[in-house]
Amino acid sequence: MPYFKKSPWVIHYDASSCNGCDIEVLASLTPVYDVERLGIVNTGNPKHADIFLVTGSVNEQNKDVLQNIYSQMPDPKVVVALGICAASGGIFRECYNVSGGVDKLIPVDVYVPGCAVRPEAIIDGIVQAIGVLEAKRAKLKSMAAGLEALEVSPAFFTDAEEVLALQKLAYQSEAELYNDFTLSPLCQTVEELKQDFSHKVFLKAVMDNKIVGSVRAYADGGGCFIGRLIVHPLYQNLGIGKKLMQGIEAHFKDAKRYEIFIGHKSKRTIFFYTKLGYKKFKTEKVTEKRERVYLEKFNLED
Repeated sequence: MPYFKKSPWVIHYDASSCNGCDIEVLASLTPVYDVERLGIVNTGNPKHADIFLVTGSVNEQNKDVLQNIYSQMPDPKVVVALGICAASGGIFRECYNVSGGVDKLIPVDVYVPGCAVRPEAIIDGIVQAIGVLEAKRAKLKSMAAGLEALEVSPAFFTDAEEVLALQKLAYQSEAELYNDFTLSPLCQTVEELKQDFSHKVFLKAVMDNKIVGSVRAYADGGGCFIGRLIVHPLYQNLGIGKKLMQGIEAHFKDAKRYEIFIGHKSKRTIFFYTKLGYKKFKTEKVTEKRERVYLEKFNLED
C-alpha cells in the first residue's frame, strides 16, 4: 500500500444483527485471528475511519444512524456488508420494518456473505476493501492532477438531487463549526431546491461525470447576489471554487456589484473571497452562536 500515509482504520456498526456476526468481528480483531497484523485499527470515530463494517439489515430504527456515520467518514471510503442480513436482509427481509440490505441506503463496495460470517471471511473482505480503497485513492489522485477535465457549465432542474446531496455534504463542516446541524442548507428539501431553479442561475463543476461543485446567484436592482458556493470536501484546494466564482461573475457581467455572505467562523472561506477582491461591509447576528459576514465587490468593468 505505497500510497497510504497511514494504516486503514475500520469502524463497525451493528444495524440490528443477531450479534452472531458481531461476535465474529470481535474475534477477527483479537489475537487468534489478529487483523491488526495488516495494519488495521478499529476506531469508534467515523471521522477517522476508512472502512465501514456493517452487520445486520437496514430498518426504520437504524437508517438515520447508518447514514449519519457514512456521511461523517472522509472520502474516499469503503463499505463492507458483513453477513447475509447486511447483504440482502437475510431471513428478515420480508419483515414490515426491514428495508433490506445495507445497499438500500448507502453504496456497498464489498459483500461478505455468511450466517454467521467467519473471521477468516471478514479478514478476506477487509483485504478486498483495502484494494478498493487504494484504487479509489489512486483514481482521485489522478483526477486531481488533471483539472483540465473540469467543466463548469449551467446546472439544470434535473441536477437538483445531486446538487442537494453535495450541498449537505459540503455544509457538514460548517455545521460542526457552530455545533448547529439545523443550518438551512442542511434542512433544504429537493422540492425547495427545485423552486430555486425558477429564479436563480445555477452553475455546476463536473469532473469524471460527477458534480463536484456548484454555485447559484440572482440579479436584483443592478446587483448580483451569490449564494452557496459548495465544493466536495475531497476536491477542495484545487481551484474549483475560484472557477465557479469566475463563471458566475461572468454570467452576471452587467451587474454593478456582487454580494455574498458567510458565517463568521469560516475564516478560510472569508480569506478565499478576500483574495478574489471581495471586502467585508457588514455583519449580522443570526443566532446566539452565529453571525453572518457580508462581503461585496464592485464591477470595475461596468
